Amino acid sequence: MKWFEKIFKNVLYYPGCLMKFVAKDINENYKRILRKCGIDFIQLSEIEVCCGSPLINAGLTETAKSLANKNFKIFKQHRVKEIITPCPACFKTFSQDYPKFVENWDIEVRHVTQVIKDAISEGKLKIREIERTVTFHDPCYLGRYCNVYEEPREILRKIGCEIKEMEMNKEHSLCCGAGGGLQSNFPEIANSIAKERIEQALKTKAKILVTACPLCYLHLKRNSKKIEVKELSELVIESIY
Repeated sequence: MKWFEKIFKNVLYYPGCLMKFVAKDINENYKRILRKCGIDFIQLSEIEVCCGSPLINAGLTETAKSLANKNFKIFKQHRVKEIITPCPACFKTFSQDYPKFVENWDIEVRHVTQVIKDAISEGKLKIREIERTVTFHDPCYLGRYCNVYEEPREILRKIGCEIKEMEMNKEHSLCCGAGGGLQSNFPEIANSIAKERIEQALKTKAKILVTACPLCYLHLKRNSKKIEVKELSELVIESIY
């Protein structure tokens, strides 16, 4: 490896399709937060394609594998050494599926909550405490699939939030109802699940239902008239200076 190849290793911020095209305000929040953390990242907006999570869920494994290798080639062309993503589905796909699909996969993958938690702990992200009483909804891909439970909670505590846990939390968390194509194919069932989750949140007496997944956030917010729903980045943005 040449000396300049050792030096110029890029961190890729990969928002995911939903964040990129629908939850654009949340996407901008995370880019601003990462810059505040002192992270110099690149984006591949013009050539970036889907990570392949929907293909995997649909059982189209060979197509997903082909897409993974296509993406890996693009990443290597841009000397990507690390991927940071705010999407739990992308995080699971890159960290668990790509190593099986791509020969010589050597890219580190981190969810943005892991990055933010470390930045706060190391003093790289300057924050002030905000007083909020919240309950946290664990996204399926972030929690059960990737075992990331404490990082978002630690962030919430660090920015001064009091967390009131729902009865079903962490590995026992109830799905929001939107994943696995349920929202698209069976919206009535998906909405009924979201409303059940919202009722569980209301029982905690928390003022805000927080989650760290764009799909969960949009689905729960759409179905909630009784409790405020926020994506984690919205509270972090309030706290930084």
